[in-house]
Amino acid sequence: MLNIYANKINNPQNYRQFKCGETLITLYNCPLKSRFQDVWSKHNYIVYVVEGHKTWHTVTGDYHLVPGSCVFIRKGASIVEQFFDGVFCLVMFYLPDDFIAEVLKTKALPLYQPNKKYEAVIQLASDDLVDVFFRSMLTIFESGREPDPSLIEVKFRELILTLAGNNKNGELMAYFCSLLHDPQAVSLQRVMEENFCYNLKLDEFAELSNRSLSTFKRDFIKHFNVSPGKWLMDKRLQYSYHLLTNTDKTVTEAAFESGFENRSHFSRAFNKLFGQTPRSRKKAIAEVAV
Repeated sequence: MLNIYANKINNPQNYRQFKCGETLITLYNCPLKSRFQDVWSKHNYIVYVVEGHKTWHTVTGDYHLVPGSCVFIRKGASIVEQFFDGVFCLVMFYLPDDFIAEVLKTKALPLYQPNKKYEAVIQLASDDLVDVFFRSMLTIFESGREPDPSLIEVKFRELILTLAGNNKNGELMAYFCSLLHDPQAVSLQRVMEENFCYNLKLDEFAELSNRSLSTFKRDFIKHFNVSPGKWLMDKRLQYSYHLLTNTDKTVTEAAFESGFENRSHFSRAFNKLFGQTPRSRKKAIAEVAV
């Protein structure tokens, strides 16, 4: 999968960007090379669409972004669908968990109570303050000058506090507050439940849960009482079984959407667990339907 954060950091010549530590703002004006691209990011990010449209496909739904869309995309994986009928231009703000938490601690107004579940893509309420903020960012980009990093940090803080000050952004604030209050076990379970169906490596799951690989494996076994590899295999196979049984997905689509890149490996593992091949399962369901 494409690590979109690392991709931008490592290719500054391709993206107009300003950095401040681990945070990053990118003015992106370069279409993906393929129609669909599997992507992931270890940081949350805010997207403001200036021109064009794209769709983010996630475990919680599909989100079509058009000019003026402003959304918060939680860290993790998704499939981005590119449309080639025009230029796509956006501003992206990458927001590490610890930076969000640090800014929230300076907030004078009361915080929201965390929820148990959140959308992968949270729609943000737009108002005059938000519009003014993004216009100011576009002005900085278009000036051609490199702003001082301290100004970039101020702009990040301004963005978080501006969004947090709008009562219509309740879900966003609840998620922000979960970063302050949720135990590590809860955040680990959330990362795994929301991203198991993507072909992420164990070290990438560790990054998403803000752990080293060794700590991730230790905490995972302590919480789930099974190794990460075994848990992922069982979870992906159960999900593929659901897709083959309850949807019109083909075997190839079910394999891909369950996190399997190798169809032969998928078929062998499926047969071992369920006693039938994916194709046999699909055929049996089709015959019952008739």
